[in-house]
Amino acid sequence: MTLNSENVEIYVPDGTPDVEALGRTTHMSIAAHQDDIEIMAYHGILECFQQPDRWFTGVVVTDGAGSPRSGAYADYTDEMMKEVRKQEQRKAAVVGDYTAAMLLGYSSSVVKDPGRDDVVEDIMELLVKCQPEYLYIHNLADKHPTHIACAIRTIDALRRLGYRPRLKGFYGCEIWRDLDWLPDEAKIVFDVSPHENIAMALVSVFDSQITGGKRYDLATMGRRRANATYHESHGTDVATAVINAMDLMPMLDDPSLSPEEFLKAHLDNFARSVLGPLKGLL
Repeated sequence: MTLNSENVEIYVPDGTPDVEALGRTTHMSIAAHQDDIEIMAYHGILECFQQPDRWFTGVVVTDGAGSPRSGAYADYTDEMMKEVRKQEQRKAAVVGDYTAAMLLGYSSSVVKDPGRDDVVEDIMELLVKCQPEYLYIHNLADKHPTHIACAIRTIDALRRLGYRPRLKGFYGCEIWRDLDWLPDEAKIVFDVSPHENIAMALVSVFDSQITGGKRYDLATMGRRRANATYHESHGTDVATAVINAMDLMPMLDDPSLSPEEFLKAHLDNFARSVLGPLKGLL
């Protein structure tokens, strides 16, 4: 591969040659930070876990330098944190049985700069090499600017490649703003009940975040449990853990559709779903 990033690293847990490891990819996630994949794309990891014909590749776009830190990590420099977070991502790749973890190592400021083409070009290169059938990214209503930027760069890469016919699923997943507000007909619901121990372990390996002051392990498991129970008001639970996602295929079906137009349609539908029942009861 020829990539623009000078900080790129590929890690293949089982030692398969890089090209072969990437080439067997069926499910892929492209995310902003170390630990984002394990929170938002667990469905893809689970789909591939211990399956001989399905393989998961996780791509982390940024270097993790700006992460908050306290406790044992309070005095770590940005360079030290970058190394810690790389190591944690490698551990997650082992626990989750990934075919590969790709660390692009860009700064958040570069990813958020709409004038920079290098991130888009690197994502294009990875898509060509991996040829995923299912792709998990950040949803466009996420409130973290770097998450939104990564999603937009990925959509741009897919559009340039004309990748729509190759994808069977393209999902915008929840982290910094959950997706329970989406009307049920617009919501993709992933049952991620199996292997709860693996689910917890995947998030828990990111000790720099958890010990550093953010209990992503408990919060992630709690959200999935809450999603499972609150998904249906008039039925019993059929799952113990659920991840909600936004179908992003319309962004590829219509290359002229802007993120603003796409989100406005969802928000208008949400408003109707809330105001409709209210009006009928007044």
